[in-house]
Amino acid sequence: MKLKYILPILLISIFTTACSEDDINDIVPIVSEIEGLTKVQELSNATHTIELFNDSGRFYTGYNTISIRIKDNATNSFVENATINWMPVMQMPTMAHSCPKTNPTKASGKDTVYTGNIIYQMAMEDGSGWSLTVNYTIDEVEYSVTNDITVMQNDDQNVASFMGSDDKRYIVAMVKPLKPIIGNNELVVGVYQMETMMSFPVVENFSLKLDPRMPGMGNHSSPNNTDLTYNSSDKLYHANLSLTMTGYWVLNLQLLNGEGTVLKGESVTTDNVQSSLYLELEF
Repeated sequence: MKLKYILPILLISIFTTACSEDDINDIVPIVSEIEGLTKVQELSNATHTIELFNDSGRFYTGYNTISIRIKDNATNSFVENATINWMPVMQMPTMAHSCPKTNPTKASGKDTVYTGNIIYQMAMEDGSGWSLTVNYTIDEVEYSVTNDITVMQNDDQNVASFMGSDDKRYIVAMVKPLKPIIGNNELVVGVYQMETMMSFPVVENFSLKLDPRMPGMGNHSSPNNTDLTYNSSDKLYHANLSLTMTGYWVLNLQLLNGEGTVLKGESVTTDNVQSSLYLELEF
């Protein structure tokens, strides 16, 4: 056999031997830690770029689950050992206020992604007015970045801010269902108290009476609903929500304190077709 035919055969044989089936099986596919998320915005300082992500690519009034990455501008690598807190602030004509939030912590199974939530209780018509400050520590060095953000009004009322009969201001925000279905849905709601203009702690061990209605269909309700009760593991309120058909639903609520006193909301009756405390969903 001529030499020019022997050399390619030898090379193929060596390559095949080196890349055994075990080696191929050991190759781990690279999976992006932000797969399925959409970037909302970047906040930058001289040292780092803060990337903000969520499912929709926009911030809306209500409960926003937000993922965050910190990129080192010098190395283009993402930080794995940060401690993060953030402060959203809305600037009004005569005052400024924040909103309920949970600071970001390392997302489960992720190395560079941190997840928290912010509950925007209001928005300007054009989305302006809000800013976000991210404070973070890396290797005992403190950093900060602040920038304006855009928060749009949700089509449905998924958050309610009100004064209770105890003269305290509360915020109630829907967390789930994200994608309602006909049948039983898990209803999850957050309840927060406006302690100061910048502090909104979680309200524990209250309850919420639930009465879902369809105003466009004779204001009928549905079976198998349960009232919302507090879950100490996630600090949210949970219930079963029964939706018997697609369309526009009003979730009539009554907020009760630990002693059972109604702080806001009324029962739905023939003469009172909707509670003053309610959330909406449409699907």
